Amino acid sequence: MILGNQVEWALHCMTTLARLPRDRYIPTKVLAEFHGVPKEYLSKAMQALASAGLVDGTLGPKGGYRIAKEANKISLLEIVEAVEGKKKTFNCQEIRFNNPCLKKEHKKKDSVCSIASAMFQADEAWRLVLRTRKLSDIVQDVTDSVPEEILKISDDWILS
Repeated sequence: MILGNQVEWALHCMTTLARLPRDRYIPTKVLAEFHGVPKEYLSKAMQALASAGLVDGTLGPKGGYRIAKEANKISLLEIVEAVEGKKKTFNCQEIRFNNPCLKKEHKKKDSVCSIASAMFQADEAWRLVLRTRKLSDIVQDVTDSVPEEILKISDDWILS
């Protein structure tokens, strides 16, 4: 499974927005320039986050986006699913029933095969990790690992 670039961009933008004053809207152009990503594609990710209720957006000269709720109330899974959707990573096509040697009575579609079961378990496992990790955990990791001077310069750059 490969998640699209917009997932990484959305996670970084949400982390950035979570660190800033909640009354400030940050334009997509500023977020795109700060992270070095294409504004047009980032706009789509930000719109998806807004549709999911994770950011608030406003238009106009002071327009942009701000985080919509407390970072400890937002799971990483919510951010991923806002951008990528909630579809399962494995789509079982039931090809086991294509076996020409199977008799009709052996083609019972009321059971899940071992392969599909394992894949569904794996899908749920990565979702569980992202469901339990909150945006506030990532913000704390950034605060702990990035020198305070760099954080201040970064915040000033974004807010200017």
